[in-house]
Amino acid sequence: MKTTRLVRAMVVALIACLTVGMTAACNRGGGNEGTKIVFAVSTLNNPYFISLRDGARAAAQRAGVTIEVVDAQNDATTQQNQLANAVTQGADAVLINPVDSKAAAAAVRPALDADIPVVAVDRSVQDEQITSTVRSDNVAGGKKAATALADSIDEKGEVIALQGVPGTSASRQRGEGFDQGIESYSDIDVAAKQPANFSRTKALNVTTNLLQSNPDVAGIFAENDEMALGAVQALSDRAAQEVEVVGFDGTEEGMKAVADGEMAATIAQQPAKLGRTAVNLAEKAVSGKKVPEQRSVEVKTVTKQNVEKFRQ
Repeated sequence: MKTTRLVRAMVVALIACLTVGMTAACNRGGGNEGTKIVFAVSTLNNPYFISLRDGARAAAQRAGVTIEVVDAQNDATTQQNQLANAVTQGADAVLINPVDSKAAAAAVRPALDADIPVVAVDRSVQDEQITSTVRSDNVAGGKKAATALADSIDEKGEVIALQGVPGTSASRQRGEGFDQGIESYSDIDVAAKQPANFSRTKALNVTTNLLQSNPDVAGIFAENDEMALGAVQALSDRAAQEVEVVGFDGTEEGMKAVADGEMAATIAQQPAKLGRTAVNLAEKAVSGKKVPEQRSVEVKTVTKQNVEKFRQ
């Protein structure tokens, strides 16, 4: 049977007590002082993931644990190497925001083999039984996006969908929810779908090309706000005047675009709360406490009518 990291920590503490007697080493209580968490983020070249990181850091600071954030820059191999290093360097828990949900299985395996708790954040890990997954209900969010887009175009017309990074659970689930939701509107036709990799620059180019082949588009759904903002750039004066855009994430720039009338809506996640929740679950797991396998954080539809409430 493998010796868990918790048991090893208890043995170390006991040895310290026996060595120095009834000192502070024996009287610290059951806290997680000295715990090290490594947070492997898919990319920090995106305001959403910066908020995710900041939420995790704030929770770690409150808990008195150390957190190291590493940026994979959207490269699955880099992320795998980063987590291998985390295990080698003695991480007590690992948080992963996967670059690719399927490739993440190999990335987390060394941690699992070493009995290190693994918590997935925002995106799931496929084909591995990890400690817990904290994410928004992306399918429900996709359905909300379909409703918001349909409402903004009077439930009729052609629409296009900008997809995220292929292989990510967030893209797959948001797309699934959107497809389910839009099927309810018989007078709406999804004219085209194309990945733009959650990138504003990529979305600008993809949208420009799709508009040339689909000039009568009435609406665009983008699976994140960065792509929605790229679509707004491509549309220029047509944004909100002729073509409605709905994004996903609820970033500050996305909500500003909603407030300014450039976007019809965004589906707001709570990335800072996702980060905080992930750290709290990891801390509990390190202490040997039972944590839920799944934890969902609610998403909400943000429109011009209620955007100021979300920006406070």
